[in-house]
Amino acid sequence: MVFYYILRIIRKVNVPDMKKLYAFVAVLLSSAAMMAQGWPADYKGVMLQGFAWDSYADSRWTVLEGQADEISEYFSLVWVPNSAYAGSMSMNMGYHPVYWFKQDCAFGTKAQLRSMIKTYRDKGVGFIADVVINHRNGVGTGGSWVDFPAERNNGKTYRLGLADICSDDECANNGYKPTGAKDTGEPWNGARDLDHTSANVQENVKAYLDFLKNDIGYAGFRYDFVKGYAPKYNGMYNAEAKVEYSVGEYWDGNPASVKTWISGTRVQGVIQSAAFDFPLKYYINDAIGRGQWSRLAGSSLASDATYKRYSVTFVDNHDTYRDDNKCPANLEAANAYILTMPGTPCVFLNHWKAYKTAIKKMILIRRLAGISNTSLITGTKTYSAGYHVKVKGSNASVMCLLGNTGGIVPNGFKLALEGSNYKIYVEDKLDISPLDDLKDGDGKFGMPDCCTPEEGRMYAFFEVPSYWNTSDGIYCWCWNDGKNFTGGTWPGVPCTKVGTTDKGNEVWKWVGPASTDGTPTGIIFSVKGSPQTSDLDYHEGGYYDNMTGFLGDMSTSAIGGITVGSPKGNAPVGVYALTGAELRRCGAGIPAADAVRGLSPGMYIVGKRKVAVNQ
Repeated sequence: MVFYYILRIIRKVNVPDMKKLYAFVAVLLSSAAMMAQGWPADYKGVMLQGFAWDSYADSRWTVLEGQADEISEYFSLVWVPNSAYAGSMSMNMGYHPVYWFKQDCAFGTKAQLRSMIKTYRDKGVGFIADVVINHRNGVGTGGSWVDFPAERNNGKTYRLGLADICSDDECANNGYKPTGAKDTGEPWNGARDLDHTSANVQENVKAYLDFLKNDIGYAGFRYDFVKGYAPKYNGMYNAEAKVEYSVGEYWDGNPASVKTWISGTRVQGVIQSAAFDFPLKYYINDAIGRGQWSRLAGSSLASDATYKRYSVTFVDNHDTYRDDNKCPANLEAANAYILTMPGTPCVFLNHWKAYKTAIKKMILIRRLAGISNTSLITGTKTYSAGYHVKVKGSNASVMCLLGNTGGIVPNGFKLALEGSNYKIYVEDKLDISPLDDLKDGDGKFGMPDCCTPEEGRMYAFFEVPSYWNTSDGIYCWCWNDGKNFTGGTWPGVPCTKVGTTDKGNEVWKWVGPASTDGTPTGIIFSVKGSPQTSDLDYHEGGYYDNMTGFLGDMSTSAIGGITVGSPKGNAPVGVYALTGAELRRCGAGIPAADAVRGLSPGMYIVGKRKVAVNQ
């Protein structure tokens, strides 16, 4: 196809001799090869992961389309769940697809998908498809594992059979006889492993990717479980599709292994895919989440001059946030780190919802400074309880300080943003006035009016997802290492329904024993045991949902109408914005009303309590 277009161009160009013709063709071929290099160089965009596990309400195509004006201001790419039909139109994340060309799923119909993609494309934002080609499920007729459907696209029928399944797939031990080659990667026991050495599999995959890109309108691909087959096949598929954005989920904390996979996607010496920077993610877990600051000095893709272009950095995703792989603390600071680093940052939907104003400001700082995926790290330092990194953008340098850096204030820099356990400085020359248009509290979590405090008691709130059936009630299980505060017999004790949110979701409240009875560390909400949330960190008066977990509490959420009295004690009184930024420090014992006097109308934190400033 490339040669066809080159010949058409040559016929229209006056080339005086063959030597110049060869040179001309070489330039064109080189340009064509550059079109598919896995991820653009000097890319300044930021990606949003627009979903979490079971985020059926928040990530429906119609819901995301309705947020296009806001999201398109800050993100250049949006990664969405697998849109192929996986056997159900409800409560199915799609990671065991049955069909490829049938684009109706739990998040919406094909028509809604097309509409969403077009709406964002008109605003300059591309969508990244979640592509699952390592494995596939059958339609289940008669209980069969291998009855793949026949699908027609562009007048041609596509179908897979036993010859397209790896011979060492687990179905071979369950009455079937797959005749494909042995798996070229790691096995996946949840569905049939496809044999990517098969010409028929390759033809099916290439047609599917062409359909996603040129028919549905996706701008790029996120490949699921790429450990399951040799990287050369991703290279082959991307080179054929000529896709600009490709990122592989090579889930491994060893940077050498991820780099080897990236290099393995080469076609004619050209890398064809980026990868998620799992090594950096685990360094972030240990450093920013657990205080092991020297871990950030480790070798990641983002810190490697050769591979930072192909690094897609992240703090958490739909898989990691649900288990021990999640970043355990300081999520806002962790996002500050990836948004000031080389690589292409991918912000997780839950973090976007919980820290929206701060993340907006971080993205604006990145944009104003001109930081790209190939920007240069010009300095780092590890402290006993902190770390800093300095990155040179095309317009100015940025310095991100994490944890306790000994009160360092970099010479020639000014403070652009600060929050819990981080500060971001930029060079004095950089105009950061656009940050002033983003007010603290914009997009912050607001606790529903039905939530009321319980003085002197343990208590918490849970917003039930719309797809949970609460006919058996909501139960709470709350504990610490030495004691259970909910009876000691799973699933705990019943909660009380206290109201609904503006979206119509039910809100339930647990009230426990006296606060003096101990300090809980964990809490779980469930429908009498199942379904249930993951293990959540306990916060007095905390408000939780099933997707994000902890959203805020009675002292810091933007709940209207609460004005508190004077902070107690002899310590200086700090006044904080809802983002955590300290605005002023007053003398000990000053009344809260005086501490906030003169500030703009809004909510502030004084002495760990919230204070309202009215007109």
